[in-house]
Amino acid sequence: MIKKISLIIILIPIFLPSCTTYYISVVSFRQQFIGIDSTRLKNVTVQGPYFSIYHYKANPIATIKCVDVNNNPIQLTNSPSIETRITYGYKNKRVVFYFDRVYVNNDEVVGVQSRFMDFIRKSIPLDSITKIEVQDGHKKFSYVSK
Repeated sequence: MIKKISLIIILIPIFLPSCTTYYISVVSFRQQFIGIDSTRLKNVTVQGPYFSIYHYKANPIATIKCVDVNNNPIQLTNSPSIETRITYGYKNKRVVFYFDRVYVNNDEVVGVQSRFMDFIRKSIPLDSITKIEVQDGHKKFSYVSK
């Protein structure tokens, strides 16, 4: 019994995909989104699990500049499975957006929170953001065209 449990504990990390979290400073985030507002979004087609197809507008950023936990620079390829967690406000509220569905409008970050319901959006003042995390959620979404 103990050998079976030990084997399971050893094998679990092998079968679970790695979900490393990376960080973007607010300054870097602003720089990466210079000139990208709602008028600069591109039409994309995304294939999801079970061959479902989605059409939406996405930001044109190809590579996300971020850092790892040790502050080493990392370039992450943008994809429909990249998730962004933004912590903001004095109560440290958190919201999750798909990175490709984020843009900057004036001094606010605007993001879509659902792949299926485009109307679920949120705007957050840039100056209220305390932390930006990005992570590949390893969800089975991929661009058919971008």
